[in-house]
Amino acid sequence: MLSAKPTIVTGFKCCIQALKEGCSDFVAAATLVTVSLFKSASTVSLLTLASRVTGLVRELLIASLFGASALTDAFNVAFRIPNLFRRLFAEGAFSQAFVPVLAASKAQQGEQATRQVIDHVATVLAWVLVVVSVLGVLLAPWLVWAMASGLQQDPRGYDAAVQMTRWMFPYIGFMSMVALSAGILNTWKRFAVPAATPVLLNVCMIGAAWLGAPWLQTRGVEPVFALPAGVILGGVLQLTLQIPSLHRLGLLPSIGLTWRRLRAAWVDPATRQIAKLMGPALFGVGVAQISLLINTQIASHLTPGSVSWLTYADRLMEFPTAILGVALGVVLMPQLAAASATGDTARYSGMLDWGLRLVLLFTLPCAVALLLFSQPLVAVLYHYGAFTDRDVQQTTLALMGYGCGLLGLVAIKVLAPGFYANQDIKTPVRIAMVVLCLTQLLNFLFVPWLAHAGLALSIGLGAMVNALWLLIGLRQRGTYRPEPGWGKFSLQVGLGCSLLAGFLYWANQVLPWVALRSQSGLRIGYLAMVMLGAALIYLGTLRVTGLQWRQFLKR
Repeated sequence: MLSAKPTIVTGFKCCIQALKEGCSDFVAAATLVTVSLFKSASTVSLLTLASRVTGLVRELLIASLFGASALTDAFNVAFRIPNLFRRLFAEGAFSQAFVPVLAASKAQQGEQATRQVIDHVATVLAWVLVVVSVLGVLLAPWLVWAMASGLQQDPRGYDAAVQMTRWMFPYIGFMSMVALSAGILNTWKRFAVPAATPVLLNVCMIGAAWLGAPWLQTRGVEPVFALPAGVILGGVLQLTLQIPSLHRLGLLPSIGLTWRRLRAAWVDPATRQIAKLMGPALFGVGVAQISLLINTQIASHLTPGSVSWLTYADRLMEFPTAILGVALGVVLMPQLAAASATGDTARYSGMLDWGLRLVLLFTLPCAVALLLFSQPLVAVLYHYGAFTDRDVQQTTLALMGYGCGLLGLVAIKVLAPGFYANQDIKTPVRIAMVVLCLTQLLNFLFVPWLAHAGLALSIGLGAMVNALWLLIGLRQRGTYRPEPGWGKFSLQVGLGCSLLAGFLYWANQVLPWVALRSQSGLRIGYLAMVMLGAALIYLGTLRVTGLQWRQFLKR
């Protein structure tokens, strides 16, 4: 992200020069659109980086205070259950259906009609969430059993998971309304607030772990029970932060609390269209969550701590997937939907091409780092307090498994909106179903050999297949047409990653990262120097081989 500001400035200079030279309005406008997209993606990336940094601090604190045990497994399972439903009713199926319909309504019918759509959708969503939250609290024991019956190996851990699930389940209600608000703000190109809100959840959980856990311990209560309180408080604050922004735009939803208003909201054609699109979207997200459910179930039957090792690795893997993949998906979805609504196929394809170039440019070196430099990353970030040498080793193995599919995991965030923006959700769903079967076949092969790391590897390889299939689908239907220069660009990135790989392999071997636990300051300093050297090698190689940021932006 250090290069974002110079790149934006370069883009604006390019626009000014184009106008001075009398270039066509189309070229200048296209360049401005690209700069605007890059600026929006940079804003979301920077705020997402803040979210992931605070999330990493959160996980570091949890790892240091609680380690990897049956109780941390219980919390991670309990936290996954509302998150599973959140992906159904929030940023998963709901957002995939809501944002394209909202963008199309704004482009075709104007803002006044779109405000009514927002009110009606918010009304129906609120009623559904109340029912789901009540059922979730009542059915918590069955949900925990379905997610991780292996926790019954330790009855204390299983009972704790049930109790924490009941406390945290209402979190999905707050987060689903946050997703509604974020969809509205993103459609109106207000990306900053939705990208910043996840920081609040992390801050609340950090406070709960740092202050609440010792307080509970002095009263004879398991300290890990402080974490659910942080989750609920974080959900409340995230929703509260969205309200002023919606109010300033005049888009704060009016939720109907009567049966008559609910019926009026349901008969709205836009609401029906969203519900119609959510059907296959729910199935598609459900396929992904079934995969998560199966993997968590398998991990719960492995060595105690396996769920936690996978969770700690997943948090590190989320840095590149969120900073680039989620940011690009958030920015591209409403723009692609607007281009589709107006029939601008050239702009549609151009934005996909731009997003995929950024994916390759920034994700491939991250994948190299996860594969060849995982142990130093895990050791420096987690290896404190209750987190043992064995925990470092097991988390490293899981992180390397995820690293094998990092490119696919990020590319999906760009490729899938290429279908969703055209209101085609069925194709990604069909692909996801086949990939689910493939992932479980890979689990059958890898888990007996690699234990919990086999689960991560299966997810990574499945993501690569999913991304490749989506790319082929977009190419076959003519929605995406690669622009010139991909061959040279790929060679430049490949050469930079090759030199980077050699440097990171050397740095991993030459220093005793785990043995330096007692010298944490020295170890952090070594990591900082290695990261700086890696950035200089990769970016320097791109510069020497002639990668022109200005031309890259103009594409």
